[in-house]
Amino acid sequence: MVDNRDINGDEEAVTTKELTLSFGPQHPASHGVLHLVLDLQGEKVLRADPDIGYLHRGTEKLAENLLYPQFVPYTDRLDYMCAMSNNLGYVLAVEKLLGIEVPERAKYLRVIAAELSRLAGHLVCIGAWGVDLGAMTVLLYAFREREMILDLFEMLCGGRMTLTYMRIGGVRWDATDLFKEKCAELCRVMPGRIDEYERLLTGNRIWIKRNKNVGVISAEDAIDLGLSGPNLRGSGVSWDLRRDEPYLVYDRLDFEIPVGQVGDCFDRYLVRIEEMRQSVRIIEQCLRDMPDGPFVVDMPEIVPPPKQDVYKNMEALIHHFKYVSHSFKVPKGEVYHAIEAPKGELGYYIVSDGSERPFRLKIRVPSFVNLQSTDHMSRGEYLADVVAVISSLDPVFGECDK
Repeated sequence: MVDNRDINGDEEAVTTKELTLSFGPQHPASHGVLHLVLDLQGEKVLRADPDIGYLHRGTEKLAENLLYPQFVPYTDRLDYMCAMSNNLGYVLAVEKLLGIEVPERAKYLRVIAAELSRLAGHLVCIGAWGVDLGAMTVLLYAFREREMILDLFEMLCGGRMTLTYMRIGGVRWDATDLFKEKCAELCRVMPGRIDEYERLLTGNRIWIKRNKNVGVISAEDAIDLGLSGPNLRGSGVSWDLRRDEPYLVYDRLDFEIPVGQVGDCFDRYLVRIEEMRQSVRIIEQCLRDMPDGPFVVDMPEIVPPPKQDVYKNMEALIHHFKYVSHSFKVPKGEVYHAIEAPKGELGYYIVSDGSERPFRLKIRVPSFVNLQSTDHMSRGEYLADVVAVISSLDPVFGECDK
């Protein structure tokens, strides 16, 4: 503040200087290595410019030097809070190039895994959002349920965060009876736990004050800026790839697409809360309807032999060696396949030259695209509101700096 007074001490005018402030990349509320360059007038934001690229991942270039199956573990490291969804988008794109369809049981297992991943991602989002705005308790509640989900992942594939469960042609392991039992138990307790989050936040005066009418973006602007996922639906746009461009078995399942009305941070929060309820519905239906049968395609050139056979059968050992060292050729062509990941549209564009490696791979990650709305949402808001805006976008920089 610049205070201009005359020599007698009478106040003539009070003016406010503009100043540029660096927010992050080490700030705890920047959700990773996000550097925001903020132009401020007092505490009002005039411009918010995201400065990204601190991770130097090079994921897409790495893919060009890897066999098609070798790239699956790298997808785990994109949105590492929701690894199953990253796996799913990639294997579906490769299968589209190959022209193969996985068995029914594998489809249901993939949907269960993807929806568990959505639950895990939204729990981290809401928990971290609460901490950013001063509500520590909700993070502890959210991680209580997230641990249950990570336990389920461990039963399914042995991993907890970076999972590599999806396989080109199906999934790596079948679900055990114990997994199905514990998954059903999660579905029984989860609605009550979501009610607890709402009791902590939805009617909380401080939470409402910090989120309602903050970071408002209209449906038209959200579409123009390429928003997707809960951030787009929070602005009232009913668009969800699971329903509008269905894949796997989503067209057989009964679930609703929640949308907001105002397009503010509070709407984006409510959409995620309701999406968690819908994910529970989807998982329950999949557990009920999942058929018996194989969980990978019967194509030895696409799928490696069962691991137990490799240890005791020479033909299986040779098959495994050839698969790991040479993989398989993919027909020439190009393909784009997108899924509804927890943060929005996650799409893989692959160009194949007919070899065992992608000639070019481009990933359309939601965090990167969603982040460009930061300036639009932050202009005219207070500096403290920028924290709520970033939390409502839920970026993860493993995928943003791909």
